[in-house]
Amino acid sequence: MLKEFKNFIMTGNVIEFAVAVIMAGAVGMVVNGFVSDIIMPIVGHFAGGVDFADLKVILTPASGSAEAGNLVAENAIRWGAWVNTIVNLLIVGFVMFLIVKAYNKVKTPPAPPAPAGPTQEELLAQIRDLLKK
Repeated sequence: MLKEFKNFIMTGNVIEFAVAVIMAGAVGMVVNGFVSDIIMPIVGHFAGGVDFADLKVILTPASGSAEAGNLVAENAIRWGAWVNTIVNLLIVGFVMFLIVKAYNKVKTPPAPPAPAGPTQEELLAQIRDLLKK
């Protein structure tokens, strides 16, 4: 059983999948940083200097104090962070579209099918004609 597991892990598909997952995580972090640090500040600038990550609807404000040990955290709907996530999704989708499009363009086209030869009846007719001569 251990040998079968080793063979399974060492096959190309599992290794390629593991590399793809790791690369997807790295690309996700890059895109998240790009959106959070570059795109959203630009959008916020043109929206009147608003930082979308801080936009929220407070349902229950924070109360108490940390010194007394009875601090109750704020309960809020962070819709600005959700907007950032939607922008991340759109950018990742667009990047994946470009990658797949480039891959399909580079991929070698399939070889054209071999020309169809004569049918069996045509071959038999040729043999018949040759035997008649």
